[in-house]
Amino acid sequence: MNTSDQQSERNEDPSRPTPAASPMPPADTARVAQPVASAPGPATPSTEAQRAADPASGDLAVAGPGPALRDPATPPPEAAGDAGGTAHEHPRTPGGREAAPSPVGRLAATVERLRREVRAAQADAEGRALVELAKGILVERLGCGPAEAARQLTELARQAGVTPLEFAVEVINRASKDRVSEVTDAFLAAVTGSVAAESAAVRLRAAESGALAAPDTQAVADSLLQHALGPLGAVAVAIWSAGSDGSLTLAGSAGFAPVEADRWHYVPPDVATVGRLGLTELAGQWIGSLAQTGLPTIGRQAYPEGGRVAVPAGTGGRIHGVLEIAWPSFLEPQPPQVVRQVEALAELCAHTLQVYPHAQVADREPRVLPDASELMDLADGLHDPALVLVPLVDEAGQLVDFRIQHVNDHFLDPAGRPRAVVNGALLLEAYPMAAVGSDLFQRIERVHATGEPFRARRMSLTALVDEVPLSAVADLSISRHGTCVLLIWRIEDETARLASLLQHAQRLGRIGGFEEDVLTGETTWNDQLFALYGRDPSSRPVRLEELGAHAHADDAVSIGRFLRTLLHHRRPASAAFRLQRPDGVTRHMRIVAEPVLNAHRQLVAVRGAYQDISAQHWTEVALAATRDQLAQTEQHASERSRLALQLQHAIMPPTRAPLEVADLQVAVRYRPAEEEQLVGGDWYDAVVLPSGLVMLCVGDVAGHGIEAATSMVVLRNALRGLAVTGAGPGQLLSWLNIVAHHLTGAVTATAVCGLYDPVRRTLRWARAGHLPPVLVRGSSAAPMPLLKGMLLGVVPETSYEEEEIELAAEDTLLMYTDGLIERRDRSVEESLTQLLRQARTVAPSLDQQLDRLLTYSRSDTDDDTCIVGIRLS
Repeated sequence: MNTSDQQSERNEDPSRPTPAASPMPPADTARVAQPVASAPGPATPSTEAQRAADPASGDLAVAGPGPALRDPATPPPEAAGDAGGTAHEHPRTPGGREAAPSPVGRLAATVERLRREVRAAQADAEGRALVELAKGILVERLGCGPAEAARQLTELARQAGVTPLEFAVEVINRASKDRVSEVTDAFLAAVTGSVAAESAAVRLRAAESGALAAPDTQAVADSLLQHALGPLGAVAVAIWSAGSDGSLTLAGSAGFAPVEADRWHYVPPDVATVGRLGLTELAGQWIGSLAQTGLPTIGRQAYPEGGRVAVPAGTGGRIHGVLEIAWPSFLEPQPPQVVRQVEALAELCAHTLQVYPHAQVADREPRVLPDASELMDLADGLHDPALVLVPLVDEAGQLVDFRIQHVNDHFLDPAGRPRAVVNGALLLEAYPMAAVGSDLFQRIERVHATGEPFRARRMSLTALVDEVPLSAVADLSISRHGTCVLLIWRIEDETARLASLLQHAQRLGRIGGFEEDVLTGETTWNDQLFALYGRDPSSRPVRLEELGAHAHADDAVSIGRFLRTLLHHRRPASAAFRLQRPDGVTRHMRIVAEPVLNAHRQLVAVRGAYQDISAQHWTEVALAATRDQLAQTEQHASERSRLALQLQHAIMPPTRAPLEVADLQVAVRYRPAEEEQLVGGDWYDAVVLPSGLVMLCVGDVAGHGIEAATSMVVLRNALRGLAVTGAGPGQLLSWLNIVAHHLTGAVTATAVCGLYDPVRRTLRWARAGHLPPVLVRGSSAAPMPLLKGMLLGVVPETSYEEEEIELAAEDTLLMYTDGLIERRDRSVEESLTQLLRQARTVAPSLDQQLDRLLTYSRSDTDDDTCIVGIRLS
């Protein structure tokens, strides 16, 4: 079957996959730049074009049903259906004869046929525009005429195994290198089928072509929904135009009812809607379901559970509007390729909003935005410092800075520079701290992008003066007018601000100020001092000479010393005294004053302050009493802890002399708690019995302190005495349980006891609620079986299970308490696994191995630790 037959068969059966071949190499357009005649053979299909379509990818070409673009040269399927006579068959009579159609049937068939022809003509026009654009690129690249370019396009499409429309889109993408081509390249790299990839590229370019050819924003919305957003599963789209005051105007919509579009024609500023979220969040909003947000928006009644996307439409650092897309049901998280496609469509909407001004609200005259010259006149009429800023955009269309177009007459530079130096400079060059020391530049950038004005009171402004940052507090006003930004600030009056700060400081510190003229005797108090004295503000202030009459009699000496130092020696002085107020309340006060001297060193006035220190005084009294009590308590606790440690170390030394047993090494380690107050009840024992057996045991008494230490001594000594009877470890633990329950105040404890026979090299052992020993044999380490055995002291009588194990040469047996492995953040099983990992490393000597286990222990409970280890020679 030749290529033309394949193409015909593919047109007849849309479900059949298209033969995959890449129309152009992905790296460059070298194939386009060479005539067909120079090609040595047919084009080699690329890897991207050979991949099969993946319906689960969720990308544009396969995300949902939508109108598929076709080659303009291919007759529409509707036309083929009409030609074959199968689209609308006339009804037949029972005899088999064809019945005459009714007038209504003829009219309906005519309307349906005309509707199909209009859709086919529209698709042909959009596809023809892309093909003609690709021909123009080939004319420029190949230096040929239009006819030769058309022939080259058809031939290259045939060699690649794609339609001329798909190949035309590939040519446009390789030549333009714009946002749409970048999105298409990302999509091509993500999907696994050439048919899906080329269909997505065609739809994106068709949407762009339809938007560029549209006469208004409404037609742009129709094109976006039909070609790009419909295949994603979207059912409606709205294009909002952002006003300079933060309002939103519906510039165009598709998929929403006309009544709904009229209701949402205008959204006032500061009204929280889905479109408002897209305007305020630069990254856009992807909402899975409207019911989760509770926000109002266009078409909410029709799709209450549907998903919404609101993406800002902006270029050059300025947001012109918002692209809002509606889905009928819950919107799952979309892959990055789809997100980039939507962002590219939003940027296309931004260009459209620049070209087509949106319709004004009914009965409202179009607002003419002032240009830079009118804004400069406005700034000169203000009584506050003002700057007129013009955005500076780089070659890529990104906002990088603002140029200070004008400074008004009231402008004062914090660095002392004249207005001519600042005027015309870049904002970040003249005031670099605007981007570093505060968020001023980000505020200006945001106002320029969204048009929403910004107002702030008492905002800190920082400027560099001789490389030293100086801050000032000002009220700010930032607003956008056309393409310019007007920045106005009002520096707070420093005198009023300091006076306010002083009043608040005096109120919080309970301080009252005064000044007394020594020559005339006139005394001035502030309101806070009258309140401290408990006197009416209309009463006469108390002079310094009268201070003794208002103080406690016992403070007369200190007040007299204060007055002599201040008035006679003319030096600053301070004194503390008890003030007797008229209401009978006694307050502890401190007075601080300094003399005021004239040019001849003569005393003319005294100024100072009173401070109510009653709370401080009583706090110091209580603190002194608490300090004495705490010192006494610490002394008792230290003595108690010292006695407990001495007792514990006397009974449980950290190390002990080795046992003299043939072919057996025995080592023990004891590490007390790191905090002296946490004296524990851990204990160990290793002793040779009269029978020749070696008793090995470790235990842990519940609790800490003197009680735990004394209980530990009782159990350890009791076990030694019981072991002389020659009983097995299970019987010994049964007897020790009786001791713990009846003779130690009902304490509870855990223990593990073993009897080693040096002749038979066997170990009989039992456990009472304790962790089992660990046997290290060769390069493996494993815990011994978990025998049955209840804690000591829980019940009056109980029995304990025993087990005997035969040890081999070079075996190492470890008994330990939980202080070696216990951690607060993990289970006992995890901690035991860590211990087994460390125990596998066998040290040259048993002492070194026990020291290694203590060194690498990860316990964090600050508990005592005991280890008993034996190793056979």
